[in-house]
Amino acid sequence: MGKIVRKLYMDYGKEEAWLNAMAAKGLALTHYSWCRYVFEETDPGKYIYRIELLGKKPSDPESAAYLRFIEGTGVEIVSTYLRWVYLRRKASEGSFDLYSDVASKLAHGRRVTALYTTLMLIEFAAGSPNVVLSVTLHRDHVSSMNLFIGLLCIALGVVFLTRLLLPQLRRMKRLSREQGIRE
Repeated sequence: MGKIVRKLYMDYGKEEAWLNAMAAKGLALTHYSWCRYVFEETDPGKYIYRIELLGKKPSDPESAAYLRFIEGTGVEIVSTYLRWVYLRRKASEGSFDLYSDVASKLAHGRRVTALYTTLMLIEFAAGSPNVVLSVTLHRDHVSSMNLFIGLLCIALGVVFLTRLLLPQLRRMKRLSREQGIRE
């Protein structure tokens, strides 16, 4: 059994950078599940990691075909979690980029943006009615519980907005400008 690290990442770009920093130290990711990374010791810098959000679950025939194609290029699928896929390739094989053009980067960015937008909207949709209920209900214990839950959900929505969605939208804007320059 390898080293287990429990860590929460909300931004896949930062998570990917951290995995590559761990690989540079000689720790290779072997499995991921919710906030739980399993590493094994290896030669420092042996692997380069990438994380991708698939359009559909990995078990979907379309996603499965894509993953088989990726494996055919020498990329190893380390782990999958929901629609996220953790990939690695030996650094000795050269650079490892999943997307060769701006259009494919934008397509992936749109999937990530849609996920972040959905999470934010769910939090706001759950929080707002609870705040309204807390104002309209007259029983103190129910009202205060609704207020707490509502404010917590709204706070999470704000976190999704400020820490995930807005930075993702800025990345998408840069990519769109880059695409315009290349065309």
